[in-house]
Amino acid sequence: MADRRGPPGAGGSSRPISQFVLKVHSRCDLSCDHCYVYQHADQTWRGRPVRMAAATVRAAAHRIAEHAREHELPVVHVVLHGGEPLLLGAAGLREVLAELRTAITPWTRLDLRMQTNGVLLDDELCRLLVDYDVQVGVSFDGDRAANDRHRVFAHGGSSHDHVRRALALLRRPEHHASYAGILCTVDVRNDPDRVYEALLAESPPRVDLLLPHATWDHPPQRPGPGSTPYADWLGRLHRRWVDEGRPMSIRLFEALRPGGGGTEAFGLAPADVLVIEADGSWEQVDSLKTAYHGAAGTGFDVFGHAVHEAARHPGVAVRQEGVDGLCATCRACRVVDRCGGGLYAHRWRTGSGFDNPSVYCADLLRLIDSVDAYPRPTSEPPVDEPSAEPSAAPVDELLDDLATGHGSTPTLALLAATQLSITRALLVACRDRAGSTAAWELLVQLDQTAPEAVRAVLAHPFVRPWLVHRLDSSARPGERPAVDPLSALAVAAAVRAGVPAAVRVPVRADTITLPTLGSLVLPGLGESAEVTVRPGGFRVRGGTTERTVLLDPAELSADWRPAREVPVSGGGLLIEDGDPYRDCYGQSVAPRLADPVARALGRTLAEAWRVVHRDVPAHAAALDGGLRVVVPLAPDPARPLRSATARHAFGAVAVTADPDPETMAVLLVHEWQHAKLGAALDLCDLVEPDRGTRISVPWRPDPRPPEGVLHGVYAHLAVTQVWQARAARGGGDASAHADRYLTWTRDGVDALLASGSLTAAGERFVGQLRHALGETRVGSR
Repeated sequence: MADRRGPPGAGGSSRPISQFVLKVHSRCDLSCDHCYVYQHADQTWRGRPVRMAAATVRAAAHRIAEHAREHELPVVHVVLHGGEPLLLGAAGLREVLAELRTAITPWTRLDLRMQTNGVLLDDELCRLLVDYDVQVGVSFDGDRAANDRHRVFAHGGSSHDHVRRALALLRRPEHHASYAGILCTVDVRNDPDRVYEALLAESPPRVDLLLPHATWDHPPQRPGPGSTPYADWLGRLHRRWVDEGRPMSIRLFEALRPGGGGTEAFGLAPADVLVIEADGSWEQVDSLKTAYHGAAGTGFDVFGHAVHEAARHPGVAVRQEGVDGLCATCRACRVVDRCGGGLYAHRWRTGSGFDNPSVYCADLLRLIDSVDAYPRPTSEPPVDEPSAEPSAAPVDELLDDLATGHGSTPTLALLAATQLSITRALLVACRDRAGSTAAWELLVQLDQTAPEAVRAVLAHPFVRPWLVHRLDSSARPGERPAVDPLSALAVAAAVRAGVPAAVRVPVRADTITLPTLGSLVLPGLGESAEVTVRPGGFRVRGGTTERTVLLDPAELSADWRPAREVPVSGGGLLIEDGDPYRDCYGQSVAPRLADPVARALGRTLAEAWRVVHRDVPAHAAALDGGLRVVVPLAPDPARPLRSATARHAFGAVAVTADPDPETMAVLLVHEWQHAKLGAALDLCDLVEPDRGTRISVPWRPDPRPPEGVLHGVYAHLAVTQVWQARAARGGGDASAHADRYLTWTRDGVDALLASGSLTAAGERFVGQLRHALGETRVGSR
């Protein structure tokens, strides 16, 4: 009989693990008949404690933090799972979350998630999840008939209304920051159109469609005459999704596209997950419980074994070998790079272990072919066309949401999407000026095969100022155009996507800048250099110089100056002190920071981020949703504390490197208000065209134009809320600061409303700001 854990010799060295599943409660309040934990081959749950003890949580958090520190991981992902994690109750859940945050966040960014059936979710738990920045996925199979086919209580009662109530709670603006999406298990007996419509009605940020767990010993149900019912069912849903313009993110379909990145169930990415059971046992990926009793076990636990010991288990190691870890049938398959052999557990067969194709092999092949064959809708814009402008209704909803003072995660996503559309339009304008080039063709190709890599580069805040500068300089008679950005953008996207490419890139002051990645400073390159993208880095040849740059932190060249990442919730935050187009604030920016100075600033920013989460969680969610870059300003003894935003650089703020995180938190919140409002003004006019109107305000000695006053009151509203939160905790002069900013904001709002300078949309927006201010009183101390 084959080794159940993998091929002989598997094991030895292991890659770092960055994803951990914590079984914080090992029982469930539903009795789903397709659940692999309770209903399939593995029954080890019967010997587990009902809930994870506090000592086990501490040991698990210590092991994760230890691993993150040793491997300098930029982020670790921890998923609270079960059973049903909400059975811990609010107090028990708070203890677990606090322990994880306390132990892990000093060493890396902690991405906390939870998977739940949603039955017990209430307002108190939602507030707790928002406070601790936990992203919540809810299990929900669609319409009532589909959901209640499997997801029922032990007495047979329906869970459908309970789950829909939970999803409605997560959609509320005050809770939406924690809404991660829906997990839906496919049953081909359900109507795919009704399932699709039920999922869409819940406005999920993402949907995960999962094949029901099965093995060659216990194959999936295949009702009807067709040989690939799962591909047929999913293909029908895919066609409707495409025809309707992909109105929600469906991870399965996005992963199956060429360059889609893959998931645990698809693609050849190395295994990167370990499970910690309620008793502290280290286990392999949880889905293995469908194979045989004890299939996920490793024999290790958090009390006696570190992460790297569990990661060397043969069952984990074999899933880190890519195509070499697959059976011969899979290795010879034409879609192996897309399918990746399917989910590891679905390959199990007594006698040959996991050395088989997936039991869904025929369905996966047919589904990939159908996804490839189905054309894009004609309404979908290609890379060289700007996206259509949002309709009036979404813009009204966006402004109403921003008028609460902060804005929800969907609003931040819409602002970012519209800013990206503007950048794409400017990119096309640059292409039109220069004509099509090899760099442009590469960018178009990558936009089709690796869209996330292109999106990440084009969303970098200083791409748009670069494009604007290029267009402005090329339009002025007799002025030499600015450096063409297209080739650097194409190279940066190719590096991020890991796609081999060769492009000639202009050199500016002995420097090649690759947005989001960093800069190469190398004298002797001349005016341009050939950049060849290779796995793990790139090679540069120009003038009399040739250099290979590896992006592995352990092998960095002294000439390569990488962008520095700060671990914060919501995504990576870059300290940008190398991009030449960061100099767009009307203030002097700092030159490249020495490494110790950059590390100190990073610590301050990370702590400031936590302060914002402590003081104003709603504003913290808005920071998480869009602030991606901080630019250090040059020191100025006359003005030691400064901050700024630039209209063309959405996603970035500039600040002086103040060492106090409490002060830095106020600067971040203040400037991010300006950035959000600036992006909203790109969508809708709130102020009438300038007619020379000036408005006196209490925070400036000189009368200000109406748009400047609008920016001021919006920023001051957020600062007011910060100081009110600190005053509620009894913090020193916080009450005086809160009263001062509240007075400034109220007076500025009243002056705007009386000025006659606002459009109808502006009057509505400012009126709602006034209403938000009316909920608090001056002199509250």
